[in-house]
Amino acid sequence: MSVRTSRSRAALLSAGAAALALVLSACAGGGIEGGSGGTGFITGSDGIATVEKGERDDAPALSGKTIDGDQLDVSSAYKGKIVVLNVWGSWCAPCRAEAPNLVKVSEDLADQGVQFVGINTRDTSTRPALSFEEQYKVDYPSLYDPTGKLLLRFEKGSLNPQMIPSTLVIDRDGKLAARTQQALSEDKLRKMLKPILAEK
Repeated sequence: MSVRTSRSRAALLSAGAAALALVLSACAGGGIEGGSGGTGFITGSDGIATVEKGERDDAPALSGKTIDGDQLDVSSAYKGKIVVLNVWGSWCAPCRAEAPNLVKVSEDLADQGVQFVGINTRDTSTRPALSFEEQYKVDYPSLYDPTGKLLLRFEKGSLNPQMIPSTLVIDRDGKLAARTQQALSEDKLRKMLKPILAEK
């Protein structure tokens, strides 16, 4: 076996292990780790983790095909906007529960410079994801990420999505501002966005 093959296999195993960890925690409720202990963010009793404006990490580059087959580069397409990033799967019951709330808030805040984007993961084809979007009238785009490669771009220790569903807020400067790892009510989603909307 060549050195290159060994390295490729090791990289694949590492990526597979990270994806498996996400799978094992998928659709799990509660259990959110938080606190400021060296992570730079604080998780409140409501399960929303936030980072102060001057201390935020850059959001990773998120680009690829959407479940509709279009190409999307989040940072260039929505530069200067607040981006609400929702990690979901059509198979996930909590994702179905929160979908109407995400749709409602995305419609209400569209004229305030807020753009919603999904990352669809662990669906083995786009067909169930498209059916999900049709059922819940989701009209914002979702990147198709069946193996979790986009999720692995979030650095460990940052506001990275560790469960499905997860929702993150990227501020107007392209930085990770808030995260929650639970199905969101409309009120909780609005609460999560309110301080970031107020930032200048």
